[in-house]
Amino acid sequence: MPVKNDHRAGFVTIIGKPNVGKSTLMNQLVGERLSIITPKAQTTRHSICGIVNTDDFQIIFTDTPGILTPAYTLQRVMMHMVERELIATDVFLWMVDATEEPVIPSVIQSLLAKNKKPIFLIINKIDLLSNPDVVDALVAQWQAQVSVTNIIPIAALQGLQTHHLLQEIVPHLPQHPPYYPPDIISDKSERFLAAEIVREKIFEHYHQEIPYAVEVTIDQFKETIALLRLSATIYVERKSQKAIVIGKNGASLKQVGIAARKALEQFFCKQVFLEQHVKVLPDWRNQSNILHRLGYE
Repeated sequence: MPVKNDHRAGFVTIIGKPNVGKSTLMNQLVGERLSIITPKAQTTRHSICGIVNTDDFQIIFTDTPGILTPAYTLQRVMMHMVERELIATDVFLWMVDATEEPVIPSVIQSLLAKNKKPIFLIINKIDLLSNPDVVDALVAQWQAQVSVTNIIPIAALQGLQTHHLLQEIVPHLPQHPPYYPPDIISDKSERFLAAEIVREKIFEHYHQEIPYAVEVTIDQFKETIALLRLSATIYVERKSQKAIVIGKNGASLKQVGIAARKALEQFFCKQVFLEQHVKVLPDWRNQSNILHRLGYE
């Protein structure tokens, strides 16, 4: 099908502090659960693209790791990812939490001072506020602090005002043919997305340090018409963590496997056989060569 002369296509980067709802928003806009979501901060470790296609436009959204002060090498790599995305984009969506005090992170302050690209301030979780007057007052409070293209209150989890957000973005995209075929919804491989689903279930099942000390790789990805056969390796930093992940008689790992398999079957729409192994990779979060091998650029 020929592309319209006025077709628009471009890149939109979602930035903000951890847990403001960036992944929820992108999943809502794309209509697929591409970015994993948990109540724990720093769930997102990679920049993940989700693509929205219509006859008139194509938007390539990028969900980025939450902005933070790095404490170890992995977090420094994550912040480098965010900085890289700040360069190669057409529009910014800066997300904040409606329930938190209006504070501008230093990265955002720098962006506001130097950037000439459109920036939309997205106030998320307005469903948690008491009434519309409170929302209006919050918008006014932000308007007094920042100069942006527009301020849009939304509730990403419920999809409130997200369609309006799309309509606001499109006029700011350049006229351009689609960058991706219309049936592509992400730039990430199915193997990567499968690993993220397993990691999500680890975040949900374990507490304290375990989720942050864990990385997941998919070592086998074999697909037939009826079955997807996966072999996952779960890396931890210490033997004591390995024991916790496995649990007594393997009970904890089994629970993770059951939850992950159900989510994988829902995502891939077919039966999944999931095999899991737990290995110790000492201090992997601080080893640049290991991070590179695990896919962190």
